[in-house]
Amino acid sequence: MNPTIYDVSRLSGVSTATISRAFSEPEKVREGTRRKVYEAAAALHYSPNAIARAMARQRTDKIAFLICKKGATILDEFYASICEGIMRETNGSDYLLLISTAEDWSQASATAQSKQVEGVILGGDAQAELVSEFQSKNVAVVLVNNRMAGFDLPCVVSDERGGVRQAVEHLMERGHRRIGMLAGRFAPYITGERYSAFLEVMEDHGLPVRDEDIKLCNPNVSDATQTALELLDRPDRPSAVFAANDIIAAATLKAAARLHLRVPEDLAVVGYDDSTACALTEPELTSVHIDCRQIGLLCVERLKAVLCGEEHVPRLTVVPTRLVVRRSS
Repeated sequence: MNPTIYDVSRLSGVSTATISRAFSEPEKVREGTRRKVYEAAAALHYSPNAIARAMARQRTDKIAFLICKKGATILDEFYASICEGIMRETNGSDYLLLISTAEDWSQASATAQSKQVEGVILGGDAQAELVSEFQSKNVAVVLVNNRMAGFDLPCVVSDERGGVRQAVEHLMERGHRRIGMLAGRFAPYITGERYSAFLEVMEDHGLPVRDEDIKLCNPNVSDATQTALELLDRPDRPSAVFAANDIIAAATLKAAARLHLRVPEDLAVVGYDDSTACALTEPELTSVHIDCRQIGLLCVERLKAVLCGEEHVPRLTVVPTRLVVRRSS
């Protein structure tokens, strides 16, 4: 049986009201009395109830991970990995975690109020209106893999530019000079970062970028395959393709097979995300690995810091990426 506050009271000789105060408002209890309470609690392995402590402090200690992406679910591999990091960090704390999507929270501020949420971690393409509604209710906000102009918010992002540079320079090291890009229609921040980083790396190495070598597609197999065919089915095609995510990269392999192009002999392909799809393709995909669990963990750390009133919470936290080389390049 778990020890109760009454057991601590009997062992310490201190009233239950004073014991409760010793944990919720320790500065209001004399040091000698606090010592008795803490020693008795330690001897009994007693831990005060998190909800009771939160009520005593007039706080709920509820935080939420909100996925802001049309049609997104927690089963999405990228968000599931971030969620794992968030859960690992919250499981050992007094915070209660809620998980939902922006579509489920159509009335964001009303829901935050009814759920008594104190802070949210916003993933995906969070809109300014959503952030404003949360802030109007004094709900703390941390952005994950996103940045938003006009808001002074903590953001935890992967090193998009570093990841793209690793991918493209790897292809250059393999001798490729005509490198194409299949860009995906993602959240504006991600699309912009990966596209501009690609152009920057090519320019840094003095390699031309032809308009016909860059294509934009929806990140699904059907659309990406058709777009890859348009890129590759011509005599002056690129000898290598950087795909903005692994689904697009897998679709590029599918297009290459239809065109009887050997990978990597005739065409090298590099993806982004290092998802489980990389091991399912033939050949296996080279891809940029994002440390999603670390991103999730750091989001919780930043949110805790804001909720605790810390003054110097980093506004931008960049998590390193790394290239995982496989047989597609």
